[in-house]
Amino acid sequence: MNNILQLKGKFYHRKNPSGYGPVNLPKNSKVTKAHIEKLKRQLKSLEIFWNGNNIIGGALVTVHYRRIVPKSSRLGMLLGESGKSPNLSIRGAKFAEGFNENGDSVKKHVFTYFISFEALRRSIACLEKCEQVLAGFPAQEVTDKDTALINKGNYDDRILKKSAFLRIITDAYFVEEFALDRAEEPIKERSIVTIYKTGVRTEALLKRFGIDVINAKMIDETTLRLDPGEIEILQNNAPYLIAMHVSDFAKLAPSEAQPETADDRITIPDPQNEPVVGVIDTLFDESVYFHKWVDYHNCLSDDIPTNSDDFFHGTAVSSLIVDGPSFNPKLQDNCGRFRVRHFGVATAGRFSSFFILKMIRDIVRQNQDIKVWNLSLGSAMEIDPNFISPEGAELDRIQSDYDVIFIVAGTNKGKMNAESIRIGAPADSLNSLVVNAVDFQGKPASYARKGPVLSFFYKPDLCYYGGDKDEKIIVCEPLGMAAVCGTSFAAPWITRKMAYLIHIVGLSREVAKALIIDSAAAWNRRDTKDFIMGYGIVPRRIEDITHSADDEIRFIMSGTIDEYETYTYNIPVPQEMNAYPFFAKATLAYFPRCSRSQGVDYTNTEMDIHFGRVREKNGKADIKDIVNNKQADEGIQNIYEEDARRLYRKWDNIKHISEERKDSARPRKAYESGSWGLSIKAKERLIAKEGQGMQFGVVVTLKEMNGKNRIDDFIKLCMVKGWLVNPIDVENRIEIYNRGEEDVEWE
Repeated sequence: MNNILQLKGKFYHRKNPSGYGPVNLPKNSKVTKAHIEKLKRQLKSLEIFWNGNNIIGGALVTVHYRRIVPKSSRLGMLLGESGKSPNLSIRGAKFAEGFNENGDSVKKHVFTYFISFEALRRSIACLEKCEQVLAGFPAQEVTDKDTALINKGNYDDRILKKSAFLRIITDAYFVEEFALDRAEEPIKERSIVTIYKTGVRTEALLKRFGIDVINAKMIDETTLRLDPGEIEILQNNAPYLIAMHVSDFAKLAPSEAQPETADDRITIPDPQNEPVVGVIDTLFDESVYFHKWVDYHNCLSDDIPTNSDDFFHGTAVSSLIVDGPSFNPKLQDNCGRFRVRHFGVATAGRFSSFFILKMIRDIVRQNQDIKVWNLSLGSAMEIDPNFISPEGAELDRIQSDYDVIFIVAGTNKGKMNAESIRIGAPADSLNSLVVNAVDFQGKPASYARKGPVLSFFYKPDLCYYGGDKDEKIIVCEPLGMAAVCGTSFAAPWITRKMAYLIHIVGLSREVAKALIIDSAAAWNRRDTKDFIMGYGIVPRRIEDITHSADDEIRFIMSGTIDEYETYTYNIPVPQEMNAYPFFAKATLAYFPRCSRSQGVDYTNTEMDIHFGRVREKNGKADIKDIVNNKQADEGIQNIYEEDARRLYRKWDNIKHISEERKDSARPRKAYESGSWGLSIKAKERLIAKEGQGMQFGVVVTLKEMNGKNRIDDFIKLCMVKGWLVNPIDVENRIEIYNRGEEDVEWE
């Protein structure tokens, strides 16, 4: 097997060269005076409503778009505050099913904006002027051909300036209607409720309805826990304020367990300098044989009653992380043992999401030496298709704020659920590595649930062996060994591997995550099928992750985004007869900041990966991407947002691109440059340069078409090109780790 190579060299940075071109309607489109009149009437109705309900310091307006729209096609002038983009006024986003002009079923964006009365009145006035202009057009409509002529100067601007008219027209084209959405579904139990951010602070706003909000109820400035009576008051008085809600009390996703006969003489040496993994789970029984390996913290209040059932799940999870291969030899991963810092935050029955949310951030903040956290708690309830759960959003915030990664179980369905159901919180956390389960034959476990998240994001990320009816996982519980099955017991095996890659091998969390995903995807990725196995099954042995096959060259690169584009066009790939005899694939991982208030448009920063041969095109260097990604190519304007998301995973924080392996494939032509290139292009949704300084990790694999080992040629070529090539020698890394953890006695 070949070692993975770490390439270190210079990345270059480039600002976005493209400015804003002329404003035109899409090809073969038009806007009629009647459509403008309809939008104006709708805004006037909203103005009347909010004039009679002047309690939030402005107006909420819901905008139904005609399709899924990119950031560039959102409102640019209508609903905008003076001198500010309407994007800054967005308070929520979701998808809705609808029909296009051809009668085909399509998904559509629905945004909720909060704007001032001045902005609302200005938008109405803009539409009135636009209506007057259209009255002078033939057939009282403007087409894409008309907007092209207007941009050339063929326009009378006495009523409305040319630029304003074009911006209003394009805004109106993408908008189907203006409305005000309300939360009509009755909420019968204590819930975590998010209200839209308005011009009045949440505490003061709710107090106007007789709801007393104390700080202990708040999760953030707009999300809080409310009792059923308080929710009823809010729904009766202001149902339009409720952006999203989820029940506060959840049940653990069920798992099965039965006693297992085992050798009572099982022993374990005392811990030394092994890496420490964090576990957040139910309680831990300190009488088990491996108790010296676990630093246990009971975080429950003394007022909460507990019983023996509350210790089974947490103890079992920690047993796998510490010593799993000892009683599961079939799953020997060669990662060794790990110490655990275990935080008991829940009992085995119903638990409060609000309570756990309050605790997890404090736990991570106070234990920043821990980089890998296992969270095998999960709700039996399904996630909502239009917004991230509070638990998932908090995990994403924590991972953006701290240099940590959560390994999260994909949650189980119960015996009563024969049909497929969606995963439960917090398995909708995008920054986390979410693990589903397969049986020992590699098929989805009978209890496995499915994604996607927000109707788009691939979750779970991957899968591992979690046992099933015929063959289960062995764990240590308070009463001894037990045979269990569940995603709760698949996740710890991935936690072990992630901890090994970060602590022993010394990889960043970005590279480690990309490497795990890449190893699961192999050359037959499964993520596009049914959202149940993610990118595939992670290999059992750590060597199959830290090494590549003899006919493969696998290398890792990492960096930060400081401008629109971060790139290198200087990666040498061995040639044979002026061609590259390789298949290629690449995986990118990063941890963006996210905004729960943005609903389905959840991630704030997008990284778009391009990898392939460097060629000259129109007098410029250009990458011929291995999957023909043309999203950011200059002059390319014909990729719809929905297609960009489906084909190239736009806005996803994991990108995996791969050429299809074919027996009849021929070596790729080598262009004049003789090099390959890697380009990461960054885009922001809300705040310019918000992602500046964000780290990324990339794993690239080149597979030789004829089975030859060309890694030595690659290393030499990289050295000639000025790259520092560092083979990841795991044995050497283990030695370095052990020496680094030795106690030094000074004489």
